[in-house]
Amino acid sequence: MAKIKKIIKTIRVDADKCNGCRACEVVCSGFHADPKWSSINPARSRIQVITDRMKDIWFPVFAGEYTPAECAGRNIYEIDGKEYDECHFCRASCPSRDLFKEPDSGLPLKCDMCEDDPPQEEPLCVQACLNDVLVYEEREEEVDEEVAQEEMEIGIKSLIDEYGLENLVDTVSRLLQKEEQTSS
Repeated sequence: MAKIKKIIKTIRVDADKCNGCRACEVVCSGFHADPKWSSINPARSRIQVITDRMKDIWFPVFAGEYTPAECAGRNIYEIDGKEYDECHFCRASCPSRDLFKEPDSGLPLKCDMCEDDPPQEEPLCVQACLNDVLVYEEREEEVDEEVAQEEMEIGIKSLIDEYGLENLVDTVSRLLQKEEQTSS
């Protein structure tokens, strides 16, 4: 694989500053609504503030890649005298939890840094964060060239994992028949 220079966009999280206002979730869900800003539903947000009010935990986590399997790790981490399990910090959409899945379809969500045309100066969650919990950073890095998996392929694979190939094929067949009947 060839090495290429790529601009790496990241959002650094300073969880000690987070007060759990969830403005990041609200602005993300509005931006990604279809059409834009037509609804606000934090369950559709690509950032989720993980909370445990009794332990005073407020931790923003961004949606990452879809994974078809549950992880094997259930380690507990102690940070400043507080215990956290690995799921608190995991960015993946996976079978063991509903986090980072579109509530209606179950399709996985992934942070896209609010890509838009014209481009945003920085992701909207960073712009909405009043406590500087989220800080946008860009850096140039030499990386291996990637072959990107198409969004549709990821979505279909997710549906197959959740409902099975036979159910998916049956549903698509029924939808095609309905479409043919309405277009006749």
